[in-house]
Amino acid sequence: MTFSIVARDPVSGAFGVAAATAGPMVGALVPHVRCKIGAAATQAMTNPYLAIDALGLLDRQSAEAALQAALANDAEANRRQVVLVDAAGRTAGWTGRDCTGFAGHLLENNVAVAGNMLAGRAVIEDMMAAFRATEGNLARALLAALVAGAAAGGDSRGIGSSALLVQGSQAYPDLDLRIDAADNPLAALDHLLGLATSGSYAEFVAAVPKR
Repeated sequence: MTFSIVARDPVSGAFGVAAATAGPMVGALVPHVRCKIGAAATQAMTNPYLAIDALGLLDRQSAEAALQAALANDAEANRRQVVLVDAAGRTAGWTGRDCTGFAGHLLENNVAVAGNMLAGRAVIEDMMAAFRATEGNLARALLAALVAGAAAGGDSRGIGSSALLVQGSQAYPDLDLRIDAADNPLAALDHLLGLATSGSYAEFVAAVPKR
């Protein structure tokens, strides 16, 4: 029902997640980031605790080990889909055999993409290619991946909501953008990202206290 991407900026160490789905409010449960630790997206028949538990282990275990430990506590793991990236840029993914097709994930260093109920495999392949082509600005690269996935067919039912989450060295996110319901949520997300990163709002955020 969803396509998503998790990534780590190898220069700044920031983590990001972006996701889109046919239903509303994809940003409420799918994207998860833990400052300086990692990022995860949990979807299909979503279990947020897969992301929460895996991220809770990443300071002691690799992405793959943390994900497997989290999955071991879920009796319905075959209905879930998860991708994860850790502070070393290692990635891990899971697509349960009961996820609705097309369902799959791709893993590379510092970035992972996943989707279920998609138009086809080209969705995740084009997402990965678009992210790599836009590297250098994490937020823009994440958005480019969503746009490319949508252009390849995206969620086979259409797209009703989108979200983009980026967190760097602070305990609060650099960006936490959500289009909870819209006719064109990716265009709305693009517009919101522009508002968040330029002009008076960006100046305001730059002055927010940091530690």
